[in-house]
Amino acid sequence: MIAIVTGSDSGIGRAAAAVLAGRGYDVGVTWHEDEAGARGTADEVRAAGRRAEVRRLDLSRADGAAAVIDELAGALGGLDAFVANAGTGASTPFLETDLGTWRHVLEVDLTGAFVCCQAAARRMVAAGTPGRIVAVTSVHEHIPLPGSSAYCAAKGGLGLLVKTMALELAEHGITVNAVAPGEIATPMTGNEDVDPHAIERPAIPAGRPGDAREVGELIAHLLAPASRYTTGASFVIDGGLTLMAAVQDA
Repeated sequence: MIAIVTGSDSGIGRAAAAVLAGRGYDVGVTWHEDEAGARGTADEVRAAGRRAEVRRLDLSRADGAAAVIDELAGALGGLDAFVANAGTGASTPFLETDLGTWRHVLEVDLTGAFVCCQAAARRMVAAGTPGRIVAVTSVHEHIPLPGSSAYCAAKGGLGLLVKTMALELAEHGITVNAVAPGEIATPMTGNEDVDPHAIERPAIPAGRPGDAREVGELIAHLLAPASRYTTGASFVIDGGLTLMAAVQDA
């Protein structure tokens, strides 16, 4: 089995690559800024006895992304599963968000994901592969976050793109789902290489941030043959964070 995981140089992407390698996948690894991190991920994959290929992927120039996906799939010899994980964000109040920031976040998080998923799906369809596609969105696919209008718009759009892809690709035996994490202990949240069980988060029912590997396990489950009847869904993994709206309104 062969999978490509974008943005797998750290965080959720790296954890997903490691979990997939442990389940028998050869893995295509991509990076944007952290080549050393990507090489480290590849080493983890190889330590599990699987093959790894590494390529740089710059989604701020999304028109070149399809070629990278095709190159990785070609080097690995096919494509059974694709994880659109690479992304970015911006913390700027709506009234202060400039057009350049808006365009950059949507180019990376939405347009880039579209181009990569399309390239992966086209290869699966051409090969007759009943493939699996998972897009990593965010709880902010579903609920807003003040100061993150571009990020929320991109993740919300990606969530609906997932559903549209699921509808159109079902006839080819391809499933498409979203995984929507809450706070996860990753570089993006400032908690790299920290035991999430040692961090207190009273506002989260689980009392802590999530572990990237927990998200990786969910991704792996959705890519497995047992999930062939699951498509067009968004799986929130947030320790109960989104449930707190009910508490706040009580």
